[in-house]
Amino acid sequence: MVKVKISIYIDKDVWERFKKYASSKGTSASRLLEEILSEALNDDIILSEFEPTEDNEINFQPIKSIKLVSDLVKEMRYEREKSLLP
Repeated sequence: MVKVKISIYIDKDVWERFKKYASSKGTSASRLLEEILSEALNDDIILSEFEPTEDNEINFQPIKSIKLVSDLVKEMRYEREKSLLP
């Protein structure tokens, strides 16, 4: 991996606190900043995979329930509990 030197403008107090935080974690501010940026970019990539597209849209028609939803949930929980118990 090729490293590049960058320059950023950041509040002095924030930078000092960040360096102390990195030091308390046993790493350098540079390495910690790189990890944070990498994680942020990976999170964006992962989240972008879940953006709606024509391929993953769900098309459904709502139906009228014959029971209250809370009763249906209770019933499903009860059935699940029965299936897990010996």
